[in-house]
Amino acid sequence: MRLRNRRSSRNVIDQRRRRGGGGPRLSGRASGGSIVGVLAVVALGYFFGVDLTPLLDQQGAPMQQQPQSRELTAAEDEAGLFASQVLATTEDIWADIYPQAFGEQYDPPSLVLFSGATQSGCGGAQASTGPFYCPADQRAYLDTAFFAYMARELGAGGDFAAAYVIAHEVAHHIQQELGILAEANRIRAASSQTRSNEISVMIELQADCFSGVWASRLEGVLEPGDLDEALNAAERIGDDYLQARAGRAVNPHTFTHGTSAQRQRWFTIGYDSGDPNACDTFAAGQL
Repeated sequence: MRLRNRRSSRNVIDQRRRRGGGGPRLSGRASGGSIVGVLAVVALGYFFGVDLTPLLDQQGAPMQQQPQSRELTAAEDEAGLFASQVLATTEDIWADIYPQAFGEQYDPPSLVLFSGATQSGCGGAQASTGPFYCPADQRAYLDTAFFAYMARELGAGGDFAAAYVIAHEVAHHIQQELGILAEANRIRAASSQTRSNEISVMIELQADCFSGVWASRLEGVLEPGDLDEALNAAERIGDDYLQARAGRAVNPHTFTHGTSAQRQRWFTIGYDSGDPNACDTFAAGQL
């Protein structure tokens, strides 16, 4: 990505100089249940279906009672600038697209950068939950150490793969603004587990599609190979890929985020169309 001399977002809240004091750990229901629970948390630890506890080993125990000040490393400074510039691209692009597509002005989310642990409107979170969006406070949360983890453990490296993660969380904010998350929650509450999982897949694939729409408008930013990085990341987070990677039988009834092919397909639909109205996974005849 060509981000040099690009503006940074003013909607970044950098908490990384404070380590610890992040509050209680998310309950199993909140961190592993769904993105549209009563207090919906899109947790990429569950999103990716992998154990992120090595992040905790790298950073030490995060759940201290009192925050401790520290200096950021050069790598953390670079990751923070990158995240801020990527967020700014989402703000500029959706500020242009949103009124045309939905007839309203776009209200962007804030991005909270944290290290080890933090407290959100959806409860306490730590590095092992991965990036997530909290509808209760309309903020996305990111431990920037996750970027290195993506490359090392998931084989999903590259700056555009990391940018895709941020764009995906912003996409969940758009779903929240449009009332999609609340409606999905209402339906899921009255549905069977199988149907609930199906709705989760639709939510995630729509977010992938919105991410593709964002990517389609990155004039002067994309470099050769960037789209391949995003599609590779989409493959590595498919439910079928992750179940097979974990040595488990692939069970479509348990999918909550979509297959590798579905994730790639809906990102591509968004990218090729450039139109968020093409991302209606709920009305699609085929996911």
